[in-house]
Amino acid sequence: MTKIWNEAGFVSDDPWIIETEETKAGSNEKAILGLDHFLAKVAEGDDTGLGVLINPADDVRKLEGHLDRLALVAVAFPAFNDGRAFSHASLLRSRLNFSGEVRAVGDVLIDQIPLMLRCGIDSFAVSNATALKRLAENRLPGIDNHYQPTARASQDVGSYSWRRRA
Repeated sequence: MTKIWNEAGFVSDDPWIIETEETKAGSNEKAILGLDHFLAKVAEGDDTGLGVLINPADDVRKLEGHLDRLALVAVAFPAFNDGRAFSHASLLRSRLNFSGEVRAVGDVLIDQIPLMLRCGIDSFAVSNATALKRLAENRLPGIDNHYQPTARASQDVGSYSWRRRA
């Protein structure tokens, strides 16, 4: 079972559905489209409030010029050892200045969530049992020091993330 979590807690009424050949968004749901489908849809009309799924091999820069049409960008983590979505999220926030919701989907593990937050991801589709349990207990793992700048500045006065600006 997948649940949506953000820093305010679990979301009970999330309308977003990743559309596939078998799964389509219903009347009270919003579709998260694949990148090619999204680009075709924005070429056809002037819809706003859309959602797009960025897979690891996708070029997130193709969203440039269409970010004002997006409410949500889902970045896919197909396996715990595939970190390309970290780069996608960072590019969305720091270079493309996307201010909407960035959601991690796929293999979201508890120990990666603090790093995902620092890259600009702000919601998570979590199905891992350990991660769900720890999030329900409000037990995120901590990271004491940060040496690199990120999309989200460190709140820790003792960190070094302020030393270098990208």
